Amino acid sequence: MRLSFTPLKRPSPCSPAYLSALNSSPLARPLPRQSFIPLASTLAIMSQSPSRFQQRHAVHPPTGPAEMNYDTANPGYIRKYLRTYGLTPPHVDSYEVQKTRCLTQLALKSTAIDKFLYLSAIRKNNVHLFYRLVVDHLKALTPLIYTPVVGEACLKWSEIYQQPEGMYISYEDRGNIAGVIQNWPQPNVEITCITDGSRILGLGDLGINGMGIPIGKLALYTACAGIRPEVTLPLTLDLGTSNKSLREDPLYMGSRREKVTPEQELEFLDELMTALTERWPGIVIQFEDFKNPFPALARYRHNYTCFNDDIQGTGAVILAGVMNAVKKSGIPPQNHKAVFLGAGSAGVGVAKQIVDFFVREGMTEDEARACFYLVDTKGLVTADRGDKLAAHKVYFARTDNGGRQYKTLEEVVDYVRPTMLMGLSTLGGVFTPQILKKMSDWNKKPIIFPLSNPSANSECNFESAVVNTDGRCLFASGSPFQPFSYTNHAGETKTHYPGQGNNMYVFPGIGLGTILSKAVEITDTMIYASAQALSTALTSEEIEQGLLYPDITRIREVSVLVARGVIRAAQEAKVDRETGIRTFSDSDLDAWIKSRMYNPHGEVQSLEREVGLLLSSIGRLNVNREEGSAAHEVNGDSKL
Repeated sequence: MRLSFTPLKRPSPCSPAYLSALNSSPLARPLPRQSFIPLASTLAIMSQSPSRFQQRHAVHPPTGPAEMNYDTANPGYIRKYLRTYGLTPPHVDSYEVQKTRCLTQLALKSTAIDKFLYLSAIRKNNVHLFYRLVVDHLKALTPLIYTPVVGEACLKWSEIYQQPEGMYISYEDRGNIAGVIQNWPQPNVEITCITDGSRILGLGDLGINGMGIPIGKLALYTACAGIRPEVTLPLTLDLGTSNKSLREDPLYMGSRREKVTPEQELEFLDELMTALTERWPGIVIQFEDFKNPFPALARYRHNYTCFNDDIQGTGAVILAGVMNAVKKSGIPPQNHKAVFLGAGSAGVGVAKQIVDFFVREGMTEDEARACFYLVDTKGLVTADRGDKLAAHKVYFARTDNGGRQYKTLEEVVDYVRPTMLMGLSTLGGVFTPQILKKMSDWNKKPIIFPLSNPSANSECNFESAVVNTDGRCLFASGSPFQPFSYTNHAGETKTHYPGQGNNMYVFPGIGLGTILSKAVEITDTMIYASAQALSTALTSEEIEQGLLYPDITRIREVSVLVARGVIRAAQEAKVDRETGIRTFSDSDLDAWIKSRMYNPHGEVQSLEREVGLLLSSIGRLNVNREEGSAAHEVNGDSKL
């Protein structure tokens, strides 16, 4: 027998609907005024301030009383307003105390995945504290909340799952996707990150276990570019999986169906894109870790505000590094030769953006394209290799190989004698000492970019690159490495600093600039502008250290520059709808951008200020911040 039931709805105890129902209930009794703000005052406040107090859950629906507001930094009168008074220890903590407690607890975690889970719990239960920690300790915490640790988290996602976060839409929901989207509790969403889990990092098809990527990516949008957490939507599509071991895993939380066909996926995406933009017009849509991302990007890019970070974001951040490396190499663009190991979406996307850069430097498109040699699993990509090339590889297929095929990376390197060696293959260690030494023999300053994630998949590590090029390489990687001290053949000892060509340098600024300009499309010129802005973000000290990218601790400053570049490009392309900022000077535009960025350190003070102003319109509020208490005076009577 099949049982049916009506699910219980649990509104937040801070919502007007809940308070109204409570007030009208025959069982309702007056709340003691010495413990809580009077109900009428609460309703009055909430009617005047719905945006802040009804939208405080960032990435998962509320399931209990003001989950995100159990903040031990909240003064007493804030706790009374939020009805968390008595539910936390009475002392009002400073941020420094909270930080010390959190970092102490984090240090007690013995494994990377335990640290990931601990930080995830903070994000779910005290979102502003989480972002204060990340902003203040970006270099230390970013690897724990995103790459490389998020890769391990995705592999174990169905094992470590604890509570709902983000949104899952399955293939079985087709025809009702709009209805499913209506279940998202936030009325305003400005940006979403979508994956189908079919190519998570270098780990293959992980199905719905890939949800860690949209969650982590959007956390970086917030931490690095100040996009408010409650306007982000992590979204994973369950379209089946080609991973047989997952389908047979009893703990796997996705459907057991085979991966749908590309045609079925595009039909599903058509409905999804319509549903998203109907509920949230102007939403920025970022595609992430699709096995074949080109069809969706080509299909939607001119009709929706969307981009693919694997293609465009990766291309932009690497282009910025190449711009700086080309300057440092002393070799003009027309004399460079680049070997790309990896001819997938990321590799081709990067190569095309560098072609665009070379064209802007005065070369023809054919001349620029001739500088690139792409290598896939079968060897050098040539027009006469005998296999059917994927459509995105055809553009770079060589026709000048004289019928000869080069099957290994070392053969290609010997044939080309490149100035740049770019790795987007996920093949750890494939840039061998022998290959690196050859690069050093042919070039005074060889450009070495092992860009694959996570660290185990990096084509070489920083130490190997430095040692085998005698400290002369211009280096950037996709994964983080530590500085390294090396004594070269001339007996000179120097500390070398690795550059990390991480997409987080550009995608947060692209999202921020697109949202603030209200762009209806993300154009190629906007992506190129993000790379240009990043390439100019180095300080004199960073240039002196030989860095190709800014220090990651300056990421919010860099995101402002990237956002400004994106906004300017949107204005030039006439795809912006925020017309009031078109005449701003660069300095005024930077100030305007900063004023609209979420600042987690200002949230408690902002909340205090809003509640204080609203309460003062009802009675008179005296606040003792040291003790965390508040006296609410009504008709001349002061009562706690």
